[in-house]
Amino acid sequence: MSSNDEQPNREIEILESVADKGALAKAKAYTKLSGPGWLQGAITLGGGSLAGALYLGTISGYNLMWLQPLAMICGIIMLSAIAYVTLSTGQRPFGVINKGLSPLLGWSWLIAVILANIVWCLPQFNLGRAAVQQNLLPSLGESAVSTAGICWVLFIVAFAVNASYEGGNKGIKWFERILKVMVGIIVVSFFLVVVTLTSKGAIPWGEIFSGLIPNFSYLFNPAPAYAELIGSSSAPEIWNEIISEKQRDIIIAAFGTAVGINMTFLLPYSMLRKKWGQKHRGLAIFDLSIGLFVPFVIATGCVVIASASQFHSKTDDIFDETGKPFAKVAKAYQGSLDGLADKKAKAEADKNEIDHEDKDQMDPLIASAKKSLNESDRNIAAMLIKRDNATFATSLAPLTGDTVAQVVFGVGVLGMALSTIIILMLINGFAFQELFNQPGSKTVYFIGCAVSGSAGLLGPFIWGDGQAKAALAVPTSVIGGSLIPIAYFTFFLMMNSRRVLGDKRPTGSKRVIWNILMIGSTGIATFGSVWVLNGNSKADGFAGQAATGGLIFLVVLFLVGVISFVVKESKTSGSN
Repeated sequence: MSSNDEQPNREIEILESVADKGALAKAKAYTKLSGPGWLQGAITLGGGSLAGALYLGTISGYNLMWLQPLAMICGIIMLSAIAYVTLSTGQRPFGVINKGLSPLLGWSWLIAVILANIVWCLPQFNLGRAAVQQNLLPSLGESAVSTAGICWVLFIVAFAVNASYEGGNKGIKWFERILKVMVGIIVVSFFLVVVTLTSKGAIPWGEIFSGLIPNFSYLFNPAPAYAELIGSSSAPEIWNEIISEKQRDIIIAAFGTAVGINMTFLLPYSMLRKKWGQKHRGLAIFDLSIGLFVPFVIATGCVVIASASQFHSKTDDIFDETGKPFAKVAKAYQGSLDGLADKKAKAEADKNEIDHEDKDQMDPLIASAKKSLNESDRNIAAMLIKRDNATFATSLAPLTGDTVAQVVFGVGVLGMALSTIIILMLINGFAFQELFNQPGSKTVYFIGCAVSGSAGLLGPFIWGDGQAKAALAVPTSVIGGSLIPIAYFTFFLMMNSRRVLGDKRPTGSKRVIWNILMIGSTGIATFGSVWVLNGNSKADGFAGQAATGGLIFLVVLFLVGVISFVVKESKTSGSN
């Protein structure tokens, strides 16, 4: 028996030995065998999670602490369904989708995953570069040479770690250990920031625990901290609308994007690579809980707590001693005020039945609206500005000291960037093997890794250019956003397919429970994606056109999925 066969057999023996034992014994055994769930944790704890958590705390304080855990639970429900289908069939999902449902669904899924792996590598390299230059080693400066050198180090490290994954069971085990350590470093780093803030009396834990209770009123109402300022502003109704809309977008987008399109690809292929099968189904759900849910909730929760303590309803980092905005945020601040003035002018135009396109009549209204802005308007506009990780670290220094604010926080951010780069390259290796139908080819795997990583090397140079960033990010966000609910819906159909699962399809009460959970999660993700795409479709130019195309694509794939399922299931029933 080869060493590659011995490892799965040993795992099955361990699983069988605790099958009839209590929860504690199972948890202990499952923890030792966990792996793919930690890879999910490594990719979801990236730059997007950091930016989202920072702004969540900034705009809503502690009031939306419940959001990310609840959104991730919905994502884990669908990932558990993906795990069930994969481990029950023992087959690669790409082929199963093509044969069991439709090649259009399978190829759309694969192409979206590859595109996401390439494009989302760009901001991760930029995030890692910034962590080194701004937090850990500011003496390096931010020259092009320094930036290129750091990016090459990130690429080489990520590629070397991925090379270990192709080293058989031992290589996979070391790969998973490395990622577990990196996820642990991320969680501990942000946890230490909150511990330090707590020791300084800067964290109101009573408010935080209250914020863990879901409150969907924030879909329509601003956080309480804005109430007094809104009341004394020049446009209370408009500010209520602006802040509520921002909160609503955050809430809905969180449910629509809790799990990225490439995460739905990573899970099944990482489990198959470990040679997991039907007996690993219980382990798979536990693995997602401790490897994905727990690290994600702790890390992002700590960032939300820390950012809320420093930025929510505060303007100290926006205005200087004279009351003028700092140069770094001046453009965003002025844009916020101009947006308010524009809305006020349009509201006045509507009252007087003036066409918004009539420049001669609108310009005086806009000028008048700008003159009417007061101090409360300016403060609210400043409070709503998005902060980046550099601003966050600087704001923490007076309370935590430079070591925690710069070094510990910087290590956490660097860990986020590097772990995500590693996993994006890994997924692209898997995806390229499917693209060329070479599932065991190391050469194709390494080419896929290199394509994603090489694109990421350009991140700091491309992601800093607004037009280049939009040209890449917009179509990827649209395709990924429209395909997430389709990926969910596809595996929902597969969970109910006799053609795909045969006698392994859940029956009785188990099937009812699975369907209730999956319908809820898929419905929420679909609503979130449609909401975001519909909002983006109103934008001018390419961004709006791309979002409209995404909505149409979503509907087409949904119809293709339903029709394919009905036709192929009827054939299966007829043959029986």
